[in-house]
Amino acid sequence: MSSVLRRGLATLISAFAGARVATAAGDSEPELPEQAIYYANHSSHLDFLTIWAALPGELRRRTRPVAAKDYWGSGVRRVFADQIFNAYLVDRHGSSGTRQRTSDSGVSPKGQVEGMAEVLTAGDSLIIFPEGTRGDGETIARFHGGLYKLAQLHPEVPVVPVTLANLGRILPKGEVIPVPHLSTVIFCEPLYLAPDEERQAFLARARQVLVDCLAEHQGPQPTDASEADERVSPPRSQARQDDL
Repeated sequence: MSSVLRRGLATLISAFAGARVATAAGDSEPELPEQAIYYANHSSHLDFLTIWAALPGELRRRTRPVAAKDYWGSGVRRVFADQIFNAYLVDRHGSSGTRQRTSDSGVSPKGQVEGMAEVLTAGDSLIIFPEGTRGDGETIARFHGGLYKLAQLHPEVPVVPVTLANLGRILPKGEVIPVPHLSTVIFCEPLYLAPDEERQAFLARARQVLVDCLAEHQGPQPTDASEADERVSPPRSQARQDDL
């Protein structure tokens, strides 16, 4: 697809989502790195589309959203995923060896993190959702470990928090008919994995950025990840799947 058509589609998506782009400091034109690991809260199938559309054209061409293969991997959706968004599809019901984990997006079988790392090695950016499953748009669940592993494998690539405010109200989980609603895409200051920083410390720090930003733009959030877990409780089998 030509850059003109991609630009037109990005404009259409942003208009459909009512998305206003901003930074945490209130600027309307974020200065983004040439390559990044973008991570965001996850409440709608519109999430990665909206982030993709919010990126400047030159960055959009080199940014690959991580998306669920069982949703985006067939029919017309597959054409869009491959030909337009250049999405990196993951099998949320896949397995590796004797280990298996489920997710909606951004959480995948062991070994798929290495595939995402190869995307970064090639010079492209990623859009991922560390919660691993769509929430209600009001709370942010604990993060799985894939974000940490990517930052560990590519410490030179900035990790950019992206807060999506009110996007889940446009296409709530379980709904198929969008409801018009203004939303905001907030690009926050990049993070880097500190030397010897442990997984839980990094994930808590990364999550807290979204918690604080969402509280400012949408409403109060639990401060501690355990509080969010009580409000957004995954199935018992999924609760143990915290490696990615």
